[in-house]
Amino acid sequence: MNGASREALAAARERLDALTDSTSVDAAQLADELAAVTALLDREAGLRRVLTDPAKAGEAKAELVRSLIGGQVSGETADLVAGTARARWSQSRDLVDALEELASTADLTAAEKTGTLDDVEDELFRFGRIVVSSTELRAALTDRGAGTSAKTELLHRLLGGRAKPVTERLVTRLVTAPRGRSLEAGLESLSKLAAERRDRVVAVVTSAVPLSDTQKQRLGAALAKLYGRRMHLNLDVDPEVLGGIRVQVGDEVINGSLADRLDEATRRMAS
Repeated sequence: MNGASREALAAARERLDALTDSTSVDAAQLADELAAVTALLDREAGLRRVLTDPAKAGEAKAELVRSLIGGQVSGETADLVAGTARARWSQSRDLVDALEELASTADLTAAEKTGTLDDVEDELFRFGRIVVSSTELRAALTDRGAGTSAKTELLHRLLGGRAKPVTERLVTRLVTAPRGRSLEAGLESLSKLAAERRDRVVAVVTSAVPLSDTQKQRLGAALAKLYGRRMHLNLDVDPEVLGGIRVQVGDEVINGSLADRLDEATRRMAS
């Protein structure tokens, strides 16, 4: 997003945070309702265009939203969507993308409130690795001919009771409503969104053998100092790394042995 849409999204995030700070608001319900509105606007191109038409007054668009979804969703959801529609958007699709992000953020907030956000982050990462390693599973989850109920049931068999409810909801929404994204890209986006809930950066760490707790703590501390932000380590094991380690932070990749990279990190911090 750029221009007006970026500003509108930032304002919508602030409204969502203020809303979910209230203990009386059910963040999980809010997420489900925002996801339903996202699906509605994704289907209805004409409605999207009306709600993002710069020639129409913001309050008129907000009132249209309330007339359409009022009574079908909670007052908090209706107000949040109305406020989002009142803003200016550079493209009509940006509004839908924003609402989808708000839905995912609300679910992650629900996990944060119950102290399970770290688990959700790890589960999203592990599920992504399973998808990458299983062409059969990926094909089943991305098959356009398969119905939503079949994919939902498959995911419930895979994740139900094994992952947190928030993880299952997020993955199910992504699989059943990919909105043009690849499954891998969608999972990566969710992982980054989860990390942002605690102002952390995701570092994907691939090593030949599992890292010890001490190694993980040292690596996390070194990376946090290098990047100036808290780090969430997504850990993967690949024997082909041949005794070394590979760390990816965003588009930057660091290769080398664990000891060498930690020594280099220490030198860089001291310089």
